[in-house]
Amino acid sequence: MTRYRNAVLFVLLAAVWGSAFMAIKVGLDYFPPVLFAAIRYDVAGVLMLAYAIYATDRWLPKTRAEWKLVLVGGALMIAGYHAFLFVGELETTSAVAAIIVSLSPVLTTGFARVFLPSERLEPSGIAGLFLGLVGVAILSQPNPNNLLADDFVGKILVLLAALSFALGSVLSRRIDADLPIETMEAWSMVLGALMMHGISIARPSESFVAIEWTPEAILALVYLSIAASAIGFLVYFDLLERLGPIEINLVSYVAPIFAAISGFFFLDETITPITAFGFLVIFAGFCLLKRRAISRELPRIMGVFSSGR
Repeated sequence: MTRYRNAVLFVLLAAVWGSAFMAIKVGLDYFPPVLFAAIRYDVAGVLMLAYAIYATDRWLPKTRAEWKLVLVGGALMIAGYHAFLFVGELETTSAVAAIIVSLSPVLTTGFARVFLPSERLEPSGIAGLFLGLVGVAILSQPNPNNLLADDFVGKILVLLAALSFALGSVLSRRIDADLPIETMEAWSMVLGALMMHGISIARPSESFVAIEWTPEAILALVYLSIAASAIGFLVYFDLLERLGPIEINLVSYVAPIFAAISGFFFLDETITPITAFGFLVIFAGFCLLKRRAISRELPRIMGVFSSGR
């Protein structure tokens, strides 16, 4: 079991986060979208905060920089990302949403070039960023006749979710705060949930009375709050420490496979050749963007997975 520990956890994380797109789609039949996301992080935030109190000696941010870090995480990586994602998934499939979100590591590199001057993009990096955007264009299939179509707007909203998450990732690296990542995630979830409740209140179509508390709705909420958020992030923290940021980014490219599988079995969603091609173009962009880091880290990754260290 020790020998394959990292590989098993990696696949488990990809499966949980990939199938979360299917669970979102299921829950959207019973919850208003932004309120659904807010309630998800009400639960996940409390669980993560309890874990931060248990696992760290710094469960409460104290300095201005630490609260600024929490604010960036809550506003962009939790509230912005999930509000756009949940509304966008009303009009697109689980697999397409997961594939567009997999653009986040590519977008993160693009934002880093703007906000972190020390991180320069070589011509190959610019080409990789361009390939990623081309992949999204392939998925969206924009033309003058469908720019206002619901499915096109849904894909653009999911893209805005990926942009929000990527921007939050980069801005958080500009803030000099020595806060345990568990504490940052916990308070970001709590703050992000509060922000999404505010957004939900501002949307005339959303209210608690619109929720249908069916067994399917409760199951989707529990799965997203506990499995995808609380447990998923604990596994993520563990793998981040063992594998590093380059390897853990690859989860974004395995998750769409599980999103497609779960969408096929539970929602009768199908994968078109265009969807598969768009995913391959985005993944090619990531590989081109990170080619040196991947070639440098690949032998170590294989060694870590095979040895179980």
